[in-house]
Amino acid sequence: MDSNMKKRWISLYVENQVGVLSKISGLFSGKSYNLDSLTVGTTEDPTVSRMTIATVSDDETFEQIKKQLNRMVEVIKVIDFTDIFVRMKEILYVKVFKCTTADKVEVFQIAETFKAKVIDYGRDSVLVEFVQTATKNDAVVKLMKEEFKSIEVVRGGSVGIESISMMER
Repeated sequence: MDSNMKKRWISLYVENQVGVLSKISGLFSGKSYNLDSLTVGTTEDPTVSRMTIATVSDDETFEQIKKQLNRMVEVIKVIDFTDIFVRMKEILYVKVFKCTTADKVEVFQIAETFKAKVIDYGRDSVLVEFVQTATKNDAVVKLMKEEFKSIEVVRGGSVGIESISMMER
């Protein structure tokens, strides 16, 4: 990867209307910008949604993205999360199939180590929920793929909020 290319995060407040998500994702695809992650949900105000977007780009391209987003009528506010203290988490579900008794013990140990929850359990399968940073979830997926023969992975995009305390990122 080009040394100037880096992971960037943007948070948007947008009008909660039909077509806004399509318009914003269309901006990215129309300009050939890659969306690594896109998460949307309503805020405390039901007329406003908050989007968290991850992309990899250079400084110049990222500035263009922010300017284009700011020009959109439906965008209320653009916040660049790249260089500020943010609390950010992603949800990850991992279902492990064809478990032996030893596999189940291993799944429970991994869940405990990563402060995850076993949320469903069957005769030969286990479903685990992880809520942590995307980087930690990357490590979990890698580990689970190495340890178990048959897994299913579902990830939600990251959501973030500006930190109150400046001590952690």
